[in-house]
Amino acid sequence: MKIVIVGCTHAGTEATKNLARLYPDAEISVYERNDNVSFLSCGIALNVGGIVKQAEDLFYSSPEELSDLGVNMFMLHEVLEINAEKKELHIHNMVTNERFTDTYDKLVMTTGSWPIIPDLRNIELNNILLCKNYSHALTIIEKAKYAKNITVIGAGYIGIELVEAFEHLGKSVTLIDNMDRILFRYLDSEVTDTVEVSLSERGICLALGQTVTGFEGEDGAVTTVVTNNNQYTADLVVLCIGFRPNTYLLNGQVDMLPNGAFLVDEYMRTSNPDIFAAGDSCAVLYNPTGVKAYIPLATNAVRMGSLVARNLLKPTVKYLGTQGTSAIKIYDHHIASTGLTETAALALGMEVKSVVIEENYRPEFMPSYEKATLKVVYEENGKRIIGAQVFSKADLTQSINTLSVCIQNRMTMDELAYVDFFFQPHYNKPWNILNLPGLEVEQALRRM
Repeated sequence: MKIVIVGCTHAGTEATKNLARLYPDAEISVYERNDNVSFLSCGIALNVGGIVKQAEDLFYSSPEELSDLGVNMFMLHEVLEINAEKKELHIHNMVTNERFTDTYDKLVMTTGSWPIIPDLRNIELNNILLCKNYSHALTIIEKAKYAKNITVIGAGYIGIELVEAFEHLGKSVTLIDNMDRILFRYLDSEVTDTVEVSLSERGICLALGQTVTGFEGEDGAVTTVVTNNNQYTADLVVLCIGFRPNTYLLNGQVDMLPNGAFLVDEYMRTSNPDIFAAGDSCAVLYNPTGVKAYIPLATNAVRMGSLVARNLLKPTVKYLGTQGTSAIKIYDHHIASTGLTETAALALGMEVKSVVIEENYRPEFMPSYEKATLKVVYEENGKRIIGAQVFSKADLTQSINTLSVCIQNRMTMDELAYVDFFFQPHYNKPWNILNLPGLEVEQALRRM
């Protein structure tokens, strides 16, 4: 059996390791257009801020490790074309400039995603950078040494983390986003309002609700970011607008979402039974809504990559879907979320309610304690939990993993009220903070 894997970041690395272990007699080849594998781009801001000392520490595998498993690693090889009907790939060796053809019995597409690059005036100016791979990380770190005024465009997780890192370096930082709040996709205003105050207090300019229209420059380098409202001085700009799936190689050959994300079934099969896909190139089952959605996360990617190997020859282990669970640390704030925000649910036309709990996370007789904010979003009819967010100076982020399981298992607020959680004064109160939203809903019904 001949297996070809195209792309080798998170999903590709996980698929490769598991395929090599499960099918030791198979001929396995990996084509990767970079010279590295398994780079954790989510750690770039940690590297920029000096928490991670070297960008090289953000790799968790290597071509050599995969080669040692018996895999044919073709680094700096770009797949130019795939013919699914003939099971052929046309490949370019980027070192020798040679072009050749390979074939497969089973094809695994783990081609990932690429940053969205908007069509803006003068975007080709120097010092307008992307933030995705190892090369980007090295460039950002090097150019940040000499920059004074840095603008980050996009107030998602990566953008916010970079803003904090640049501020730690003593830079003058501007954050621009076309939404009127930071982290709009992940959190509701109960959390983001407080975080925005923390950013502003540290001198970060929040240019929210503004759309970038172009750039101005001198001597080929950026000097100004222009929005529909204002202009901002910048000698370094980092684009963190979002990502789109890298799936053009199979355009018209397998089913995709309108944005190009591969549609896969619960066994990671595309509409072509001999082509599997995993990771940021795919749509995933989003459990809060029950529909396929594009949610590029490393956690989704590694699970899907592992499942490709287990299901390659026959359906064996189902993908359970995702809640889009994620977390971020911003200064001394520990924040995590899962599922739908109330804002997103209402925008989808869902009839939902929410409960916001503000409570000290452990007993007041302890030497210290911190206030925690927990928000849970649920369907009005049936009270099924569909989303949650937690925010505190204490690290309570693991509680969101618990609520992620609740969403996956379609639990209700009534059930959440009485779930069995331990009590220990070092960590919590007799009524765990996760019980409190369910109890509040129950008490509200009794008062009616």
